Amino acid sequence: MSYFVYMLKSKNSKPVTYVGYTNNIKKRITLHNAGKGAKFTKGRKWKLIYKEKIKTKNEAISREYYIKNNRSLRKKLKEKYK
Repeated sequence: MSYFVYMLKSKNSKPVTYVGYTNNIKKRITLHNAGKGAKFTKGRKWKLIYKEKIKTKNEAISREYYIKNNRSLRKKLKEKYK
């Protein structure tokens, strides 16, 4: 089974980003937009701006952690994938 690490950008006037991982990206984004996802994502509408396919769950968790904690990388991804 493969996993995805993804970045969402809110559709608000002051956009924020969210990074997560999943094995079913379509379903996960639908849940985020329905307000049934991570607590941070509730009340916002989201657009997928970046995804990366990963082979294992452990690698996906590590990559998610890396992206979440690397502000300069998040900023680059946010600007590149508007």
